[in-house]
Amino acid sequence: MALIELQGIEKSYRDGENRLNHVLRGVNLELEDGEFIAVKGASGSGKTTLLRILGAAELPDKGTYRMGNMEVRDLDCLHIVRNKDIGFVFQDYRLMPQYTVLQNILLPTLATADESRPEEVEYARRLMELTHISALADQYPATLSGGEASRAAICRALIRKPLLLLADEPTGQLDRANALNIVSLFVEINRSLGTTIVMVTHSDETASFARRILTLEGGILR
Repeated sequence: MALIELQGIEKSYRDGENRLNHVLRGVNLELEDGEFIAVKGASGSGKTTLLRILGAAELPDKGTYRMGNMEVRDLDCLHIVRNKDIGFVFQDYRLMPQYTVLQNILLPTLATADESRPEEVEYARRLMELTHISALADQYPATLSGGEASRAAICRALIRKPLLLLADEPTGQLDRANALNIVSLFVEINRSLGTTIVMVTHSDETASFARRILTLEGGILR
């Protein structure tokens, strides 16, 4: 059974003049556990919309989305899947400036508890070792470089051991050297942790690190 299965996913939005803009037009996707795929496409092609649907941030207008044996079909399902099974890496990192790097990484563990468990703190430190930012544990986001902030955001996305990691243009604000370091890190995470990854990118070079490359064009994933 596929980890993720999308069938006939459609999504439309109305523009400022109330015209219907068809963004996704029957997207189909099967994603096996442990895969690492890149989704390419021009700006405005619907890549972020697809990622939001995969990330249970919104429902499609039509079609079915299955994660394992669960069909994601209503707001309750969205809440369960998003909080438990999915990690996000955003282009702008979204680290909280008032918290240290370690505290930022542990923030998702506080969604259902007053404090992080010792094993969660231990896992956070393991993730920091994996991403080579252990020495930054007590620093604040304002003191980090773009590459360091990106690595902290990746650790935060992984802290709850998600089934699926979604990365939205994760190297978009980095120079080439740092971008290649980050996408190499995704390869290592996929290999060593077995995390399934879907990465959206404009870059052919960044996409080439994935095991499979798909292109979103005209609302269809090819």
